[in-house]
Amino acid sequence: QSARFSSDGQMMVWSRAVSGSGDYAIFAANPDEPASARLLWQGTGSVGPADISDDGRTILVIRGFSNQINEVMLLDVASATVRPLTIAGGQARYESPRFIRGDSSILAISNNGSDVRRLVEIDVATGALRAISAELPWDIEDYQLSSDGRLLAYAVNEDGFSRVVIEEFETRRVLAQPELPRGVLTALDFSPDASQLAIGMSTATSAGDVWSHDVASGTLTRWTESELGDIDPTRLVEPALIRFSSFDGLSVPAFVYRPAGASPIARLPVIIDIHGGPESQTRPGWNPGAQYFADTLNAVVILPNVRGSDGYGSRYLSLDNAEKREDSVKDIGALLDWIAEQPGLDPARVSVYGQSYGGYMSLAVMTHYSDRLAGGVARYGISNWISFLQNTEAYRRDNRRAEYGDERDPAMRAIFEQISPLNNVARITKPMLVMQGANDPRVPQSESDQV
Repeated sequence: QSARFSSDGQMMVWSRAVSGSGDYAIFAANPDEPASARLLWQGTGSVGPADISDDGRTILVIRGFSNQINEVMLLDVASATVRPLTIAGGQARYESPRFIRGDSSILAISNNGSDVRRLVEIDVATGALRAISAELPWDIEDYQLSSDGRLLAYAVNEDGFSRVVIEEFETRRVLAQPELPRGVLTALDFSPDASQLAIGMSTATSAGDVWSHDVASGTLTRWTESELGDIDPTRLVEPALIRFSSFDGLSVPAFVYRPAGASPIARLPVIIDIHGGPESQTRPGWNPGAQYFADTLNAVVILPNVRGSDGYGSRYLSLDNAEKREDSVKDIGALLDWIAEQPGLDPARVSVYGQSYGGYMSLAVMTHYSDRLAGGVARYGISNWISFLQNTEAYRRDNRRAEYGDERDPAMRAIFEQISPLNNVARITKPMLVMQGANDPRVPQSESDQV
């Protein structure tokens, strides 16, 4: 994974994980000569290349400890040795690091020194870090620097919706901004002469399209129209963004898809669809599942971003860690309270649905709230925390322990025994559909078999 190419195209580097090992290796090759592929460095833990210096002598490497904490390292190609890039500010997350300024600096997205992720510049020689982007209440999700280093474009994740900003890199002067539809960024890239910015976007009603923004004039040109096949576009719906208050007063966001043409007072059935991760985020992009449930089943689909979801800052992201795991389950209990108060929703016909970690949430919600649900669907969900952590592939194990807790610790193991859905399965009193892929390396088939 993580294939990266040198600027001259003569070097390709990538990382490889093998079954049964938690250690990744980094390989290198000349893409024109497949036989040149060689082991460059055997890493410890989860490592992967992020960029190659212009002179081809140094590879920027990320070592991941969890989905919230990683470190930046410099791999010397000639000696195959690594040097950690010490960065003041303690444990943090670094994304999309790239060499700039003739390889003397690194540009990256990081939450170092901030609750949200910002653009930062890191000095290669000293590790000194300074913020590049303005102070914002939301995460920056992606960026591009023009090849001449003059222009910077970045996208801000504002409550799930992407907003693109274009600035002069050195002066921070804001240029004309593209007026895009409300949706989720899928791509961002400057033309070689930096006169145009290509922008890929997915929206609730378009599977993915490309625009070109003229930097000088501010003119936005749409290049493509999503092919929807036999889907009637008039039946697609835009989700409404709502917030509900949880058991402890936390404000929890959710996207609500209501069937097109439905009466505002019709009491419709509800499907609660909980994302995986848990360090992920449901966003208002192309979602054929939600559209299908709303259109074909005539159900209101609610996709909550419970505590522990990405996109709302580091504090929100950590609110479900380890012993706080079931606080996110209680968020769904609060959502059930919200549903009962809505005149257009039928609290007697609510089901819960989820995949992977969302599958765990579906199982856990059913053990706590079966009396308030009509049924549930768990797709490759975690049913027993101890067996999951013991049987998931080695390359994922330490990463997941950092989020969920370490089953080898007696105190944490006791909590796992208490909260694992398998140990509470007798409390599931309504029908459930359990689905599983036999070759899943992350949540093994045994997790579903034992349910």
